[in-house]
Amino acid sequence: QVQLVESGGGLVQAGGSLRLSCAASGRSFSSYFMGWFRQAPGKERGFVGAIRWSSGTTYYADSVKGRFTISRDNAKNTVYLQMNSLKPEDTAVYYCAAQDRVFTTWRGVRFWGQGTQVTVSS
Repeated sequence: QVQLVESGGGLVQAGGSLRLSCAASGRSFSSYFMGWFRQAPGKERGFVGAIRWSSGTTYYADSVKGRFTISRDNAKNTVYLQMNSLKPEDTAVYYCAAQDRVFTTWRGVRFWGQGTQVTVSS
């Protein structure tokens, strides 16, 4: 079955950087979109960004444009979220997601990772 396993979360000071990884297994993702969402306590799960596996085309939420970068490693079947210039408001649980069509909302996304905590201190 499909598995998405995130890693790389942690505690970082404002202005710092973190890189999250999402290792995907269980099927071919060549026709899929892979992405990231985040959810802070009491808030809805929000879209961060995504990548079209086949072309490498990426798109992002306005709140992270210019600071976050999504990339993929075909050989490792892994998607990355490089987060720079982190702010306290980026604090959330970050989830990897996969779907066979483009997405910008969590509704209808079929495959999810377990989540990894990112905490940005001021």
